[in-house]
Amino acid sequence: LYQDIQSLFYTADNRPVIVGGRYGLGSKDVTTTSLLPIFDNMNEKTPKNGFTIGIVDDVTHLSLPVKQRIVTESAGTKRCKFWGLGSDGTVGANKSAIKIIGDKTDLFAQGYFSYDSKKSGGITVSHLRFGTKEIRSTYLIDDADYIACHNQSYVGKYDLIDGLRKGGTFLLNCQWSDEELEAMLPADLKRQIANNDIQFYTIDATKIGVEIGLGSRINMIMQAAFFKLADVIPLEKAIEYLKAEIVKSYGKKGEAIVNMNYAAVDRGVTSYTKVVVPASWKDAKDVEDETSKRPDFIRKVVDVMNAQRGDSLPVSTFKGIEDGTFPMGTSAYEKRGIAVNVPEWQPDNCIQCNRCSLACPHAAIRPFLLSDAEKAGAPEGMVTIEASGPQFKGLHYKIQVTTLDCAGCGNCADVCPAKNKALVMKPQASQTDEIANWDYITEKVTIKDDLAPLTTVKNSQFAQPLLQFSGACAGCGETPYLKAITQLYGDRMMIANATGCSSIWGGSAPATVYCTNKDGKGPAWANSLFEDNAEYGMGMSIGVKQIRDNIEITMNKMVASSCAQEALKAAAAAWIAGREDADASKKAAAQMNAALDGFGSCCEECEALVAELNKKRDFFVKKSVWIVGGDGWAYDIGYGGLDHVMASGENVNILVFDTEIYSNTGGQASKSTPTGAVAKFAASGKKMRKKDLGLIATTYGYVYVAQVSMGADMNQFMKVIIEAEAHDGPSIIIAYAPCVNHGIKNGMAKTQTHEKEAVECGYWHLWRFVPKLAEEGKNPFVLDSKDPTASFQDFLKSEVRYTSLKQTFPDVADDLFARAEENAKIRLDTYKKMLNK
Repeated sequence: LYQDIQSLFYTADNRPVIVGGRYGLGSKDVTTTSLLPIFDNMNEKTPKNGFTIGIVDDVTHLSLPVKQRIVTESAGTKRCKFWGLGSDGTVGANKSAIKIIGDKTDLFAQGYFSYDSKKSGGITVSHLRFGTKEIRSTYLIDDADYIACHNQSYVGKYDLIDGLRKGGTFLLNCQWSDEELEAMLPADLKRQIANNDIQFYTIDATKIGVEIGLGSRINMIMQAAFFKLADVIPLEKAIEYLKAEIVKSYGKKGEAIVNMNYAAVDRGVTSYTKVVVPASWKDAKDVEDETSKRPDFIRKVVDVMNAQRGDSLPVSTFKGIEDGTFPMGTSAYEKRGIAVNVPEWQPDNCIQCNRCSLACPHAAIRPFLLSDAEKAGAPEGMVTIEASGPQFKGLHYKIQVTTLDCAGCGNCADVCPAKNKALVMKPQASQTDEIANWDYITEKVTIKDDLAPLTTVKNSQFAQPLLQFSGACAGCGETPYLKAITQLYGDRMMIANATGCSSIWGGSAPATVYCTNKDGKGPAWANSLFEDNAEYGMGMSIGVKQIRDNIEITMNKMVASSCAQEALKAAAAAWIAGREDADASKKAAAQMNAALDGFGSCCEECEALVAELNKKRDFFVKKSVWIVGGDGWAYDIGYGGLDHVMASGENVNILVFDTEIYSNTGGQASKSTPTGAVAKFAASGKKMRKKDLGLIATTYGYVYVAQVSMGADMNQFMKVIIEAEAHDGPSIIIAYAPCVNHGIKNGMAKTQTHEKEAVECGYWHLWRFVPKLAEEGKNPFVLDSKDPTASFQDFLKSEVRYTSLKQTFPDVADDLFARAEENAKIRLDTYKKMLNK
């Protein structure tokens, strides 16, 4: 077929015949169905000479329409499709199924796995084919025999059984009873099931996983159910092969893990239930679409893309956004509802410390202050308590959770210091009342962030986070750091974000996680490459500085003008005096904006000055420039640029998420990876010592440097970001950020606790290098963490990246672990020497 198509484009002597025939495929895979229109086009009386296929081009009308759908797969090929949640093990299980069937039987096997751009909580779709003949279908599955959905939150969001053949099998993992199933299934899904004789089964794999100790890892349960229901190979053989694969995959993790997975197989082949499909489902009636209240862009673009139907959008949809810009805050409309359990506030136990809000990776739990009137208008049953503190007298306090945006990590409950926990994790289904409470409190209750200085953990959390509901992993160690910074400086921030995890959860269409406050102000964010992000951010800073210098020149002319209005002169003088002070520049900017709005007619010179200032209003307020990225960028690929920016003396802030690994690209070792840690390119454990990026930065003398670990000392972190932003020159903050790639023993529900344990055992140290102190004749180095009090080796044993070395290379593990501890002691000794200078 491809040779035939090529002949359409070239003559025998290789001269092009059709010039500009473009494969405008978007994200679609090339199939015979999408190529057939090329042949149809040649049969037209006036064929298009220059066309697109696979898209609907209703602007230039160059696209060729698809008139029929062709199935080219060999007869007897069994086609299976699986909807999974990233990190639930679905993809791993399907890869295992392919290996089992491909290695143990005479069947041919093929697998393809597609992902959205979110991290471990994102959507995965697995496409598997099995058959007696060679499989040459290099495209996604359109017609399926078996479809499984491994997460109940997908019901109603995606067209789950699109393409499932008549009489095919559909397995849904859900926690719903028969009555709840009737209520929760959308009408279109009911109609598809009933009118196509779909064999519909449900299984509560989530409950089974908890019962047998596997938690959210439901992959083996669902895989066993697949082998039973899909009938690809005899069940007895499937169980035998599955259990052999379990030993191979999990044997090094211990007998207990192996036995749990054995139990998962046994339960998976028996615990599903066949749903008796009511005849009424054939004519199920659609419920009124409440999304009609949502903004047009959300309904017509964001919702369609999130439903995995972006390929269906015609070109005309993107009129007006040809430059690729998206509105701010679109993530607030996703309401993914992926959490199994969410926090429930226990007001009687709450001490109003707001630590839960600071620690939340997704900004899904926040404190609010309500006036009497706001409390009176609240939904029935909303509970508040009297706000503590003289600044908040007369107000009502509430911790509010957005259950549909929560990722269910549990860090908020873990960090709660109350004697009797003020947050308890409960099934999401039990917290439905909180949906209305969230809608009310975010729409009707004002943000009261001006009652007390935002310099403490508690007070800072009354400010609106301008980074919310990201696609980061549940329990992510990175997002809480930047989220807190947006609460303090987000209304005047400019962010240069290096490619990596933070650029994916930070800005991946259609999810825009940075949002605006009530005044329409929020962070300006842009992503650059690994190798030049530091220079990119420095360019932002220099550009802003140049514009503001020109503003000052214009304002000086205004002050010197003999006929300029006094309001303009006074505002200009105030701005010149306070341009480098954030608060003063805000006040002066408001004063200048009011004067410009009230400007009438004047001389030609004054009118030209006013016109020039009107064009640059966005730069009246002092900008806070932040250069952000992971350790792969800062320690490795982008280090040359980072060093250049620190050496430049420019007033920029650098935030490094130190996950000690290339988290976004598969877990490769970086120069930040410590001795003994297992990673790609360090399968037998990293041999070299971890690079001390912070210590290197202190050698400049004028760079503000700090190491932080939020879970270890939230107050130190708050102090650091305030000092760094206030420092007139380069600042760099290196933030310890546990990652799902570390394999933390207690899971990502303990991210903040793990950060604390890292400091307590001397694995990570908290310190600051404050150039201002040197100017005062003091030692600029401040060691904020104490001597280790916990076992370093026990900390290493709490992470799979270390314990796996004991399984695979036991002969070198102990030596590397001892060297890792010694290296940590050498670091601490170095810091103490600096402290005693």
